[in-house]
Amino acid sequence: MAAGIFCLGAVLTIPNTAAAQASTCEIDRPVVFAGLDWDSNAFHTEVARFIARHGYGCASEVIPGSTIPLLNGMIRGDIDVTMEIWKVNVLEIWNPAVEAGQVKDLGVNFPDATQAWYVPRYLVEGDDAPAKGLKSVADLPRYAALFRDPEEPSKGRFYNCIAGWGCETINTKKLHAYGLTDSFTNFRPGTGAALAAAIDSHLLRRRPIVFYYWGPTWLLGKHADTIVQLEEPPYDPQVWAELEKVDDPAQAKRATAYPTVPVYVAVNGRFAAQAPKLVAFLSNYRTTNALVSEMLNHMQETDATAAEAAKHFLKTREDVWTGWVPPEVAARVKAAL
Repeated sequence: MAAGIFCLGAVLTIPNTAAAQASTCEIDRPVVFAGLDWDSNAFHTEVARFIARHGYGCASEVIPGSTIPLLNGMIRGDIDVTMEIWKVNVLEIWNPAVEAGQVKDLGVNFPDATQAWYVPRYLVEGDDAPAKGLKSVADLPRYAALFRDPEEPSKGRFYNCIAGWGCETINTKKLHAYGLTDSFTNFRPGTGAALAAAIDSHLLRRRPIVFYYWGPTWLLGKHADTIVQLEEPPYDPQVWAELEKVDDPAQAKRATAYPTVPVYVAVNGRFAAQAPKLVAFLSNYRTTNALVSEMLNHMQETDATAAEAAKHFLKTREDVWTGWVPPEVAARVKAAL
């Protein structure tokens, strides 16, 4: 999922510098990264580029684009490294490419990409909380008046995913399957920015809101302690498959919680053979949803670029990244910060 849009716009190159010359890159050309068009990938890419440049002496480029074209580019060899592979979304392309040796899975970047429905903590916890009994999606009809839709006051408003996204369709089916369409409107913002702004505003003003969101994102990083995930039936692969196959949302009879999704780092097969040191580093690259959301919130709050957020991470979280690389590489990276 995209937390937002971070468009790199053109191929960006980081050249070799004097600081990086202490180590000679094991390949004689720039490493090419996939510039997927969302913020978390941009952050991971800039972290990896900084380490590759200053720790391993490697120049790099970023080619911007969207999921399928860039994955096909990595299969062809036009792209060397992709920092976020959401396998669950691309299995029909991914599995044959792995079997053919065209791409290589280097392991999990973060294990816990999430999607869920949330309400503010201040609504459900505390002596004066107006919705103490609200714990699950099944409880929502009893509290619909608390979430009153100003355009249809007889119902509550559910803030769905962005119109046209896959998550919007799934949530619409869930509203029907959970029997919520008589008590809630299905409000679908036109952009990710509009959805984030609405949620952020409600939470800052301590107003009632029930909404869908995903992570890692700056919004979850900012409000992690302010929101509570509503309970749904536990994830069931069979129910999920049935839900996806339903064409008419009104015909959805059963639903289940979103699965927690691992997101992977991957490389082109030939690159894996050509650059074993870089591949060893990228194989050790490990983060979490919470950590990435924290860094994305830093970007949002400080108006930082992904490259600036990467430097902030490298300066403040040595406890995380120094375990990815040998001590001499870590020393070179620290010296460059």
